[in-house]
Amino acid sequence: MNILILGGGGREHSLAWAVLQNPKCDKLIVAPGNAGIAQIAPCAALNILDGGAVVAFAEENAIDFAIIGPEAPLAAGVADRLREAGILVFGPSAAAARLEASKSFTKEICDAAGAPTAAYGHFTDADTARAHIRAQGAPIVVKADGLAAGKGVIVAETTDQALAAIDDMFGGTFGGAGAEVVIEEFMEGEEASFFVMCDGETVLPIGTAQDHKRVGEGDTGPNTGGMGAYSPAPVLTDAIAQKALDRIVRPTMREMVRRGTPYQGVLYVGLMIQDGEPRLVEYNVRFGDPECQVLMMRLGAQAMDLMHAAAEGRLDEMQVNWADDHAMTVVMAARGYPGAYEKGSVIGGLDSLPETSSEMCFHAGTARQSGQFVATGGRVLNLTARGATLHEAQSRAYALIDEINWPEGFCRRDIGWRAL
Repeated sequence: MNILILGGGGREHSLAWAVLQNPKCDKLIVAPGNAGIAQIAPCAALNILDGGAVVAFAEENAIDFAIIGPEAPLAAGVADRLREAGILVFGPSAAAARLEASKSFTKEICDAAGAPTAAYGHFTDADTARAHIRAQGAPIVVKADGLAAGKGVIVAETTDQALAAIDDMFGGTFGGAGAEVVIEEFMEGEEASFFVMCDGETVLPIGTAQDHKRVGEGDTGPNTGGMGAYSPAPVLTDAIAQKALDRIVRPTMREMVRRGTPYQGVLYVGLMIQDGEPRLVEYNVRFGDPECQVLMMRLGAQAMDLMHAAAEGRLDEMQVNWADDHAMTVVMAARGYPGAYEKGSVIGGLDSLPETSSEMCFHAGTARQSGQFVATGGRVLNLTARGATLHEAQSRAYALIDEINWPEGFCRRDIGWRAL
């Protein structure tokens, strides 16, 4: 099979790594890719938001199966264009991708499906939103309605913080994503990520993980795209996962079918768990990043078989074979992230890192210049390891970190602290 992966981050590096483990993969191209991906697969300069260009590229390269990594091309309808051209694709339609592209749409679906989630209000002007915040008080959660690269959620501990978030969103800090705002009650509990595959009818759980969103140790400081993750998440027990399936995921999928927009792809179910009861925080219509890295490390070659089965509508034939192990990924980011940071600093030590089924460095924001790796983004590297225990996985991941010479980079040193 000739396979095309769209995207250029750590998620896509881990997807490419897993796909290449599968003997059904004859040829793999990643667009646009990054310097780490380029070491294992050809990368192509392609505008992945341009459905016509993606289809033309896929046809020129005899692509049999396309895997869409990030949310932006899904929201832009690239999966629809590929399907119209007769190319098998893993990823939801633009209509189904609204589960991530519009937080107010997700709330509407939850209301219709009876899925437990936070109480909320949806606002299109700043004055009404401010009045709602003053009436509700803090803590409270302010969300840009549209796609904001994982940064459009402000957990405000004071009313003043919430009002400042409203000013930022309606003031254009998040571009068009903040033109509408969803304000939610603050949910107490522990957050975890539940991943399921869907083919329009069948729902198949494929794993759990826990992300670390805040930039600082002890989960302090501003939200980021994610500073590390581990799998499985102990808080998401089998019993709680079953409740999430029965009360949240399956009712949502039935409501999507009822509306004529069946969901096909991976569904990231962000849950808040308190006293054994799960409530929905958010849906994402793609693998989380960096959660994907730990899931791929544990799934390996079967990840491609699961994605292919979802695309072909035969998930009812599949089962997930988990090793009894743990995986952890630690993000190295450029100093200053998630605020202003400099690009172009040289990263040393990468060429000597091990690349095995238990230890991998997945690149997120890197390029190759004059034979050296340089940082090109905020989140730059994902040092990922497996172990028989979470403590072993953690030790291996940080051992990889210690081999890297990058004074301009930083990481959290407490990934996994909740479970450990």
